[in-house]
Amino acid sequence: MKIAIGCDPNAADMKNNIIEYVKGLGHEVTDFGSEDPIYAKVAFAVGEAVAAGKFDRGILFCGTGLGVMLAANKVPGCYAAVVGDVYSAQRACLSNNCNVITIGAQVTGIKKAEMMVREYLSCTYVHNERSAAKVDAIVAYAKEHGQ
Repeated sequence: MKIAIGCDPNAADMKNNIIEYVKGLGHEVTDFGSEDPIYAKVAFAVGEAVAAGKFDRGILFCGTGLGVMLAANKVPGCYAAVVGDVYSAQRACLSNNCNVITIGAQVTGIKKAEMMVREYLSCTYVHNERSAAKVDAIVAYAKEHGQ
């Protein structure tokens, strides 16, 4: 898969580690940077690139993962979830069809981040009975409201 990754300056070390980790899993990675302290800018760029189909998935980092999640979710077609455990990373894909996950570099250890990323990237969303109606409702609402 093609993966877009970005962060704010506080999370640069984790981002750089995860880039190498994701490459080691066999994925192609593009680094959207980490220099801008206004984390929304990198979140918008990653969200736009993923929503446009230029990348299969995105991963964003900031101190808590919350700020980049909020910003990325402003991008039409970007569905980002902050994850803090392996099960949530899995369900972000399988239950919610999220095309971006966000991780808090100041609240998550690197090994845990690697496990969450590995699980997220190993999953494929299937439009099924259990999740389809929920995901469809979110997408329909976004479209109805200009997102």
